[in-house]
Amino acid sequence: QVQLVESGGGLVQPGGSLRLSCAASGTISSIYPMAWYRQAPGKQRELVALITTSTFTNHADSVKGRFAISREPGKNTVYLQMNSLKPEDTAVYVCYAKVLQQVYWGQGTQVPVSS
Repeated sequence: QVQLVESGGGLVQPGGSLRLSCAASGTISSIYPMAWYRQAPGKQRELVALITTSTFTNHADSVKGRFAISREPGKNTVYLQMNSLKPEDTAVYVCYAKVLQQVYWGQGTQVPVSS
């Protein structure tokens, strides 16, 4: 009943920036927590950042100071601003949401970081 659709991915050069969006739709009145995960080639999926309230966020050590998760007030859309991208950030980025104890996943959006 809840659909998550990511957008904003694409090829970016090292040092560049990108903003990912995840729009949630369906029979929901709220959609917290939401998060971004990523899975790099040959590696396990890892949590990148999460937002559990309108103000509380947490970011993985590997992206602190470079990435920022946020949510537009009044909308079930979460963003991931990615700055100073590195080749090791290359991954499929996947949106996550939990609604009434039910977990939902997006399809993922590819972010290759390369020259």
